[in-house]
Amino acid sequence: MKSSIWLTIVAGMTTGMGNGSVFTAAFLLAVGRAPFGEAGLWFMDPYNPATFQGTADWIMFTFGFAFIGILWYALKQHAVLEGLQEE
Repeated sequence: MKSSIWLTIVAGMTTGMGNGSVFTAAFLLAVGRAPFGEAGLWFMDPYNPATFQGTADWIMFTFGFAFIGILWYALKQHAVLEGLQEE
């Protein structure tokens, strides 16, 4: 498990953010631009959840961190099943 920590982080984050982008597209199409006063494309605005782009980024970050947790748990359980690690 220790040798796969970077694999878990990179694969979990890229897979999660990729899946999160699909959810983000659906979410932003559903709510439209109306709830957001700004597009949030300059300086640190893309990381402000109150802007249009910031909401999209934080949804993708949330999915990325969730998938890191899912992949970590799956790899841990796989190691337990293979007898490589104790619970």
